[in-house]
Amino acid sequence: MDIPRIDRAATGVTGLDDVLGGGLARGRIFLLEGSPGAGKTTIAIQFLAAGAASGETVLYITLSETEDELRASAASHGWTMDGIEVFELIPPENLLDEQQQQSLLYSSDLELGETTRRIFEAFESVRPSRVVLDSLSEIRLLAQGSLRYRRQILALKHYFAKQNVTVLLLDDMTTDANDKTVHSVAHGVIRLEELAPDYGAERRRLRVVKYRGQRYRGGYHDFVIRTGGIEVFPRLVAAEHKSEFERNQLASASPELNLLLGGGVERGSSVLILGPAGTGKSLLALTFVVGAIARGEKAVMFAFDEELGLLFARALGLGIDLEKMVNSGNLLIEQIDAAELSPGELTSRVRRCVEVNQARTVVIDSLNGYQASMPEENALILHMHELLQYLNRQGATTFLTVAQHGLVGDMKSPVDVTYLADTVILLRYFEATGRVRRAVSVVKKRTGFHEDSIREFRIDHRGITLGEPLTNFQGVLRGVPILVGTENILLDNSI
Repeated sequence: MDIPRIDRAATGVTGLDDVLGGGLARGRIFLLEGSPGAGKTTIAIQFLAAGAASGETVLYITLSETEDELRASAASHGWTMDGIEVFELIPPENLLDEQQQQSLLYSSDLELGETTRRIFEAFESVRPSRVVLDSLSEIRLLAQGSLRYRRQILALKHYFAKQNVTVLLLDDMTTDANDKTVHSVAHGVIRLEELAPDYGAERRRLRVVKYRGQRYRGGYHDFVIRTGGIEVFPRLVAAEHKSEFERNQLASASPELNLLLGGGVERGSSVLILGPAGTGKSLLALTFVVGAIARGEKAVMFAFDEELGLLFARALGLGIDLEKMVNSGNLLIEQIDAAELSPGELTSRVRRCVEVNQARTVVIDSLNGYQASMPEENALILHMHELLQYLNRQGATTFLTVAQHGLVGDMKSPVDVTYLADTVILLRYFEATGRVRRAVSVVKKRTGFHEDSIREFRIDHRGITLGEPLTNFQGVLRGVPILVGTENILLDNSI
């Protein structure tokens, strides 16, 4: 049996139609709820503006904000209210005059009935196909009881259903947040939430609580309010994305490092670089970026921890001209402020770089900064799982760095993602012959052979230089090795 196609109204909000499975079903009533400042009015204006842009007649009925306030809100985003009819519903003058108030009837009886009548009159005069009613809190107060309130909402639903109009009801949840009357009546419910972290900008997210007869993207989805409107970042589901590519070996710019890795890393895999601060994790990742650009591919780096000017200067001193790579368009570097960016927005940026800019090497430096943007570690693991699976399916090779706590001896990681990564490279400090030295080893590689040796490496003007395997030492990874052979094969101090 063929399923009838349901006509949907686009919301005009970037990413929201994806979450809703195509938009709002026409001829139905939807509830948009959230605390004051969550973004309800902005979404409502975008919804009506999208209708007006497609030639529809639209109506904004406001019981709470004035028309001047609505126009000011629109102007703050660079919009005009052209094509949007605004009906400002204020109490009749006779109901505001104490001398003319009825003594035998409650004023709420008159106000509620008068309010409903004027809503219907406004609709009849305009005959729109899209309506926003802002807000239900005023109607709930006038009803002064759950039974009258439910009957009033049902009356509005039946009236608008006969007119085949798409209605968006706004509720600021200031009167009774536990009242679910409209939830049971509305065809769909969207909830907006605003979260205030201990430090940094507020975070906003939304969730589709209900949508009758429609598959939608469940769970929470981050969104932001910027000049120009709201942008929603749909939660990433890696299983929905798959592409065909050749899983060949990718070499870095260092021949010795390639030997340690058994020839390189596989395309479409993830590489985790672990080590304490200063061991060269970022430089090691940049070595693979240089190799990717040499192959004619594009790369992207998300820098959480280091200011870009300092990163450029430091890399140039090590023989890597990042500015030249950026100017050629082969490398995109984004400075990420963990206090201002939500995980959903970062995922959206990564996807844009891969799908639009065709980046095939992705560096996230570091997961410590990424974790700072989302303190819930369990959620971080799930986010990273979906992101890495998505990048792997797109044929992008991902390099993640994690700064471990401590310098030598027992190391602690702020978050354990070693089981997610396909390859794990371990960097360590160790003491030998009165000097602090660096060692590198590959402790895991799912996609093939790798050396099980530990090699010393040095960072200088030529970048990373690796030595021969440290076969005459024991305890290098603990930080204080013991010489067990007769020959010292450490890198020459003159190198």
